Amino acid sequence: MWKYPLQEELFDKFQKYSKIAGIIFLILGLVGILYPAFMTLATVTFIAWIMMFAGLMAGYFTYISDKSDTMGWLKSFVLIAISLFMIFYPMSGVGTVGLLLSIYFFMDSFAGFSLALSMRPSKGWLWWLINAIFSMLIGILFIVGWPFTSLYLIGLLVGFSLFFDGLSLLFIGNIFKKMN
Repeated sequence: MWKYPLQEELFDKFQKYSKIAGIIFLILGLVGILYPAFMTLATVTFIAWIMMFAGLMAGYFTYISDKSDTMGWLKSFVLIAISLFMIFYPMSGVGTVGLLLSIYFFMDSFAGFSLALSMRPSKGWLWWLINAIFSMLIGILFIVGWPFTSLYLIGLLVGFSLFFDGLSLLFIGNIFKKMN
């Protein structure tokens, strides 16, 4: 008997699991939007533990590959030290992550302005300009009240990102369902 091709089976699985993930992302996003300080601390703690794991793995790799590699040991030490600092003093980590995000948004805005101006006569250049303006405004929001605004902005931005990721997953899952 005829069977679905492999790709259609993947569509069925994606459609099912995208709804589950979409609902989870929506819930996490709403938590971040409603309780941004909580989401900020959760995000910084998550980042700190990832850095701890990376530092331990860098140290392990340095140990098994070349014990005399001082730069490998330094990288491992710095990652572990910063992660411990962020775990034990999370508010300092919040300020640091907020500063890094502001730098990211400023760089994104400068790149967006550059791209918009280079595309100017073409279609779509205005969208890049709007994106660049919003990135600039978010960067300014981070800097104006730094480090205090970081406590709310990080959680709020992570919450919005998770919320819209969840919406996207739900919509894509419904589109795949209609394709069946």
